[in-house]
Amino acid sequence: MAPPSRFLPPTLRLLHRSRSRFFAAASLSSLVSPPSKAVVYDQHGAPDEVLRAVDVPPVELGDRDVCVRMLAAPINPSDINRVEGVYPVRPPLPGAVAGYEGVGQVHALGPAVAAPLSPGDWVIPSPPSFGTWQTYIVKHESAWHKVRSDVPMEYAATVTVNPLTALRMLQDFVKLNPGYTIVQNGATSIVGQCVIQLAKVHGIHTINIIRDRPGSEEAKDKLKQLGADEVFTETQLDIKNVKSLLGALPEPALGFNCVGGNAASLILKFLRQGGTMVTYGGMSKKPVTVPTSYFIFKDLSLRGFWLQKWMNSDKADDCRAMIDYLLGLVQEGKLKYEMELSPFSEFSLALDKALGKHGSQPKQVLRF
Repeated sequence: MAPPSRFLPPTLRLLHRSRSRFFAAASLSSLVSPPSKAVVYDQHGAPDEVLRAVDVPPVELGDRDVCVRMLAAPINPSDINRVEGVYPVRPPLPGAVAGYEGVGQVHALGPAVAAPLSPGDWVIPSPPSFGTWQTYIVKHESAWHKVRSDVPMEYAATVTVNPLTALRMLQDFVKLNPGYTIVQNGATSIVGQCVIQLAKVHGIHTINIIRDRPGSEEAKDKLKQLGADEVFTETQLDIKNVKSLLGALPEPALGFNCVGGNAASLILKFLRQGGTMVTYGGMSKKPVTVPTSYFIFKDLSLRGFWLQKWMNSDKADDCRAMIDYLLGLVQEGKLKYEMELSPFSEFSLALDKALGKHGSQPKQVLRF
């Protein structure tokens, strides 16, 4: 059927075309995101007191901006620390949107976007950036990395912080050959579980230390199912010679500490001559205390690792390649960890779980 403009006089047809082009251009120049909902805070403090959900008006897309509809984002301990104001790097206040990593789906593209992205693609902020606890995000195309969509969304949402930390620590400090051994505390954490599985992929043995608590035997079984060689509670290691527990395993060349206090001292006891302990967390809030003899007679090295500093260097391309590698392991069933998807509408409950108000809970991942 002929368009109605065909039956207009020539002069009016020309005017009609001009008006159509004008409105098309106006539409392109004013491309905006849908209205969004976000979790924000105006001051630092207890997360359950300062965080609140708000409506966010539409945001205009620049020529090379990408609008992403968020699918999922985790509640990480570092997210909590940022809200509390105790993390070294924090978003400006007031009106900070919480959250640091997550996965979303491309909703709309600015007219000059050159990246190979299409509506429907899964993307993650890479390197991660503030403000993932909201339903729509608009950022420059360079902020987004396209990822595979054949893995559960919660893995794509959480791949950047914990699994990448585990991978970097295994690769950056000591050259680990197949058959070597590492030792770690905090083994039930997501990083700890990833260390076990990534070490197994590369033929490296793991000795794992967990807290004494109800359910510790069940926790041991779960870690061994992931590939752990040995799992001990701290009480089991309250002996003079912990190395007698190694059996046929070589003395560890590398140790990972995310707890501090006595749990860190146990790592040092296991390490071989010239071994290295890397600290990446301090969950007990107790200092790392090292006997002088460990420096003099064992020549141990103490190092630290902070993923955000590593990602803020010139590692953007390396980071994205590693993320693709890790998600490949997820797709192959070689990397897994326990999480709980919680609807964004139930954010308060998910936050309480992440804060430990409901006892030990899996990592909380918000589903938008």
